[in-house]
Amino acid sequence: MLQKKIIPISQVYVPVKRAKTLEPAKVEELAESILENGQTTPIRLRAGNDRFVLIEGLHRLEALKALGEETVEGYVVHARLH
Repeated sequence: MLQKKIIPISQVYVPVKRAKTLEPAKVEELAESILENGQTTPIRLRAGNDRFVLIEGLHRLEALKALGEETVEGYVVHARLH
């Protein structure tokens, strides 16, 4: 079972391919929701070399950054082995 962890935003790496999918309007909408309700859905990350790599939750991460937050709730998942 996955456990939520509090991760410093500064330790989260966003792959370029994923960053290209960013929609500013969605970030603004999520930021407003987070102000009202807090972060309700954790992001998903995998452990990398002394950082975490974002798998899912780009808009939530960017909304938290826009609000000046320093940490994010997330699930750290293991990379799939093929």
